[in-house]
Amino acid sequence: MFVHTSIRTSNMERSIDFYTRFLGLTVFSRKEIPENYAEIVFLRDPQSKGATLELTFYRSQKNFSQPDYEDRVFDHIAFEVEDMNQTIDEMRKGNVTITDEPFTLSATGSVIAFVEDPDGTLIELIERKKP
Repeated sequence: MFVHTSIRTSNMERSIDFYTRFLGLTVFSRKEIPENYAEIVFLRDPQSKGATLELTFYRSQKNFSQPDYEDRVFDHIAFEVEDMNQTIDEMRKGNVTITDEPFTLSATGSVIAFVEDPDGTLIELIERKKP
């Protein structure tokens, strides 16, 4: 059974703000992990329908850099949004990096875009085609 995806953050409060403000997630658990000098926060959508996201802040980690896109091993995480234009507009106002502007997938009619979280983790936004 798939349980969650964990991504590292260099600033827990900034990441919580990003995922709650722009993607509508809610925090449901926050813990200190003294065994590895870390803090973890679990977030999920308010209806608990989707996957769980774990943010991890390792207090001893000093370098928080993402390799160039072509050199990454981890590709992206994806979120469904109701209104792509509204989401992108809000993200622009919040100075979020938009790496790929919204475009329509010919195979499905869904609109997708790619953005980066505050630490450069790539995020796919998906607005499903309405029936």
